[in-house]
Amino acid sequence: MGTGAALALPRGRRRSCELCGGPAQLRCGACRVTYYCDIDHQQADWVSIHEKICQLLIPIRTSFPFFNSEKERKHGMEQLLHRQKHLVDFTHKVAQKFVFEGKHEEAIPAALHSLHFSIDTCGPDSVELVPAYLILAEASTGLGRLTQAEEYLSQAQWIVLKTSDCSNGIQSKLHRNLGLLYAAKGNFEESLYHLATDIYFASCAFGTHDISTSGGYFHMANVFFRQNKMDIADSLYTEVSIRYLVCYPSILCFILNVGEAQQAEASQVLNAILDIREQAPKQQPAKTANVVHALAMLHFLILDFPKTHELGMKAFLITKQLPNQDASEAIHHLLKLIKSKLFYTK
Repeated sequence: MGTGAALALPRGRRRSCELCGGPAQLRCGACRVTYYCDIDHQQADWVSIHEKICQLLIPIRTSFPFFNSEKERKHGMEQLLHRQKHLVDFTHKVAQKFVFEGKHEEAIPAALHSLHFSIDTCGPDSVELVPAYLILAEASTGLGRLTQAEEYLSQAQWIVLKTSDCSNGIQSKLHRNLGLLYAAKGNFEESLYHLATDIYFASCAFGTHDISTSGGYFHMANVFFRQNKMDIADSLYTEVSIRYLVCYPSILCFILNVGEAQQAEASQVLNAILDIREQAPKQQPAKTANVVHALAMLHFLILDFPKTHELGMKAFLITKQLPNQDASEAIHHLLKLIKSKLFYTK
């Protein structure tokens, strides 16, 4: 637990638990401004997000000093809002990364923080709350807590319906989460409807061929795979792989702009497709090589050169067995580039 060791609250002090809102019995010994109902909730919060933001909470949750002028008071309020908005963004990114890594339990405390900070800065009905509700829904779906996921999605859907100028990007994410929920419930027809709608809104927001639309295709492929409609699933998995393989400039921009969370998503998607390709009864070396090549590119862009070399060699060996050598030439070029990078980084 480190410096976040729990302290018992004095008698008569009524506070609410950071995670569940129940009566608090403990508080963080480091920041002394965060409260919990029991040690389990304190440990869950610490592992998820609190260790990273513990000291950042102190200026937000302590009383304002006395201001000598209106100008000072205004400046103090602006500083508070700036800190809160920073925490909204940071906690959301941490929660999103946990979700993409499949760590759904760890994602929930961070997403709850993001939701609470969003409410503090924007109010309870703002569209700015939707991303936090969607992360909470996706994490709950991943944990099999479908009733809880449905409640979070209902909150998000209600806000979106009330917001006349809701962005296409937000609507894309909402429908993707609805698609995941219905897939988890076994309602594949409704799931495919929402995932198709996700792709439509993502295409409107980012463009038809942008990497950002790949998630919708990937989840649709998973639904068809579960229905044993392998030809359709295969074509969609191929579509996702090709998007990552041929779009160097957009992937580079993607990696630079969105950070670790979306890097984790890209890795999750491509590794899942690779597992399916490698475990398929009928092997398709060319398609497997495309996925491995795309993974090698991803690791190259995040400067993980040893992993790039490992994956590049794997892709190269596969393509050497194919009649068409165009792909092996492209991978060979990547390997030469990697060797130079490894030489200069020694």
